[in-house]
Amino acid sequence: MKLIRFGEEGKEKPGILLNDKRYDVSSIVTTDYNEAFFENDGLKKLEEALKSNPSLPEVSDSVRLGSPVARPSKIICIGLNYVDHCEETGAAIPAEPIIFFKSTTSLCGPNDNLIIPKNSEKTDWEVELAFVVGKKASYVSEEDAPNYIAGYCLLNDYSERAFQIERGGQWAKGKGSDTFAPLGPTMVTPDEAGDVNNLKMWLTVNGKTFQNSNTSNLIFKIPFLVHYLSQFMTLLPGDVISTGTPPGVGLGIKPDPIYIKAGDVIELGIEGLGTSKQTAVAYS
Repeated sequence: MKLIRFGEEGKEKPGILLNDKRYDVSSIVTTDYNEAFFENDGLKKLEEALKSNPSLPEVSDSVRLGSPVARPSKIICIGLNYVDHCEETGAAIPAEPIIFFKSTTSLCGPNDNLIIPKNSEKTDWEVELAFVVGKKASYVSEEDAPNYIAGYCLLNDYSERAFQIERGGQWAKGKGSDTFAPLGPTMVTPDEAGDVNNLKMWLTVNGKTFQNSNTSNLIFKIPFLVHYLSQFMTLLPGDVISTGTPPGVGLGIKPDPIYIKAGDVIELGIEGLGTSKQTAVAYS
């Protein structure tokens, strides 16, 4: 299945994407795609209900898409998880995953505007493969990890590099601004996602390709990340984990980095997971 959420910001309803058409499933999912939904076998119940509900209201393509999951308990990101991205930023290849958090208020729809933060001069892009936790996970083995994954999404891990690198403290300072985590368009369940260790991924700014890579280049693969993270914290159903970005970020461009300015259009995609598009606007 491919889950979507649609409607005005803060009033999104649950839906599905089927044969490239959007359908409203709010008559079946009476709450939302949230922690309770995933925790209580919501995916399985939805799949079964769809078999006996062939007639669902269609949703116009003109309706806004929200994040395909409701606000999670946490958004966890992995830093420097592609060898060639480490090289372009001058960072050492990590011996263990680098973990940081994005604020849950950074989550937004896949095609919402990117708001450049107040006083920002170094807002940057990062196409990433994210996954959604399907059930409560604590001290999970690597072998059992796939059983804890509800689905996969496209995410743009926007970053303000001056806030992140030049102002001390933790990376989260440059990662958590509003609209810095557009997620979706869909959450694709594992049975439809294909080989997540071999998906093409790309990102363009104003039509020029900056990132063009493949998830096969991940240093730490997804089952290991589930296992690893669950040693340090309980992962809850609906939590979003973003796995890192390949090379081609603005920070890594030599000799002069390139950063996002108002009016720029950022488009990105991952094979089988869809595409998204954000237009940058200045904070006001």
